[in-house]
Amino acid sequence: MTLVTILFFLFMIMGMPVPFAFGISGVAFFLQNLNLPLTMPVQLVLSQTQNFLLLAIPLFILAGNLLNESGITERVMRLASVLTGHMRAGTAQSNMVIAASLGGITSSAIGDAAMLSRVLGPSMTQRGYSGGFSAAVIGCSALITTMIPPGIGLVLYGSIAEVSIGRLFTAGMIPGILMTIFLMVAVSVRARRKGYLPERDRRAPLKEVARTFIDSIWAFLFPVVLIAGLRFGVFTPSEAGAFACVYAIAVGTIVYRQSSWKGLQRTLESTVVDIGMVMLLIALSATFSYGIVWEQIPQRMADFILGISITPWVVMLVIITFLLVAGTAVDSTVLILMLTSILVPVAEKVNVDLVHFGIIMVLTLTLGLLTPPEGAVLYIVCTIFRCSLWDFVREGWVLMLSIVVVVVMVIFWPDLALWLPNLTFGAD
Repeated sequence: MTLVTILFFLFMIMGMPVPFAFGISGVAFFLQNLNLPLTMPVQLVLSQTQNFLLLAIPLFILAGNLLNESGITERVMRLASVLTGHMRAGTAQSNMVIAASLGGITSSAIGDAAMLSRVLGPSMTQRGYSGGFSAAVIGCSALITTMIPPGIGLVLYGSIAEVSIGRLFTAGMIPGILMTIFLMVAVSVRARRKGYLPERDRRAPLKEVARTFIDSIWAFLFPVVLIAGLRFGVFTPSEAGAFACVYAIAVGTIVYRQSSWKGLQRTLESTVVDIGMVMLLIALSATFSYGIVWEQIPQRMADFILGISITPWVVMLVIITFLLVAGTAVDSTVLILMLTSILVPVAEKVNVDLVHFGIIMVLTLTLGLLTPPEGAVLYIVCTIFRCSLWDFVREGWVLMLSIVVVVVMVIFWPDLALWLPNLTFGAD
């Protein structure tokens, strides 16, 4: 696997699309091992796409795009503005509320960052926020999306590690809420130092809050209904994706009556592009993953890490450090596909709950979206707000630190991730 790994990273450095880097380096493994049939890579690619659990991914992507066209986004933004307008840097604070509320709709940190930058960017600039501050706020808030159901990273991890998707969705709720609260505190600290004032003189009347909340309630019902359906066996994770699409269509056409044929066409076009990128990556990663299993890398990695320590929290810190470093160089989705099968056996050997481990792994890897050279979210927000990487780091280090604090809390207090799924689904 040494040559295969070198080829993969060489292709990445050359700028080759990640799916093809996976596929070509994976085929190189079979060319090295002549005792394996050369027809196997094709079979692996096809069988990977036939995983029934992965059917949830394109359906959730479609549902998210449908909900964005339904008019629900504008209503959540109005609610967020009403709730946070009296706080310092109210628009930045509302961004956190929006990210948490719409996390179940966008399902993607990158998509969330791009959408919020386009929608809230002009308003933040108009209110005098610096480019670095605005970019840091939107970039960090986009990471909340990974924890709010139905995060694509959690679906990928669950399908590879064979862990309940429903438990993972539920486990992400409290860490997601904690991230929102900690980020809002961090924004308040930075806003006070920079002298950003509230947009409102006083809190919004309770009547106005209630009215805007009722108008946007369908956004908050979405993850609740999703988890309830999984808990009571109404649908499987894949069927939950289909339900999400029906839910989105119903909200757009019956409740808000804003969906149109032209909007549907736009939605389908963007969905096909998104699904094509994600599923091609998943399919071609199969050849690479097979080489990892064939060379017994999971067992070797487990022996190496357990040789350092068998204390669970020490093992977890070693893994987290590795994931943080890896996340700076490789996309989080790629790392979930590459590393889940390697690290899950390690977690099992030190008796770490796999739901707990999945939350930590996905949350840690998403930090890589804000760090060069790979940080996709970092480059998106810095490009839109025309700020340098240094401006982003200078304005956003407090926000990034708050996310790290949440990760550490989830590591040392597993119940932050496990209490809600154990309450909802019962203890394992």
